Amino acid sequence: MKKVFVTLLAALLVITADAQGLKKVYNETINPIEQIDQAVAKAKSEGKFVICQVGGNWCPWCLRFADFITNDTTISKVINENFEYIHVNYNPRKSGGVTQQQQAAALMKRLDNCGRFGFPVFVVLDEEGTVVHIQDSSFLEEGQGYNQEKVLRFFKNWTPKAVKP
Repeated sequence: MKKVFVTLLAALLVITADAQGLKKVYNETINPIEQIDQAVAKAKSEGKFVICQVGGNWCPWCLRFADFITNDTTISKVINENFEYIHVNYNPRKSGGVTQQQQAAALMKRLDNCGRFGFPVFVVLDEEGTVVHIQDSSFLEEGQGYNQEKVLRFFKNWTPKAVKP
């Protein structure tokens, strides 16, 4: 039992240390529903869709993905040309208080219970703010990171031109 505990503790420390080396991209102080509404308005005016990367600064895989797409110029170009891309903070913890719990519940309702896929999860919204696709990020992974070909295929298949030719 002691051996199992030590192994789990060591794994947790490795994950935490890895996440701490990456830039935190989720704004934990804004209302996620208002953030989404603002992104939809901007996307509509520019003929784009919205991609919500739902997760949090607590999620190493969320931070890895943000770092991955920022450092890959091919992916960044596809995103910038087709999407309003936002990092939507999800934190359902009771320690955040009642308001935070209500925001978390409203967020999951607004995004068709996207948390069922784990985090990060990507929600594609059309120009009206309607959910058109939810992407489980595990299908984009490769080893301890992400696969460029799979990520590009995901983004290209959900551009406004691909969905509404």
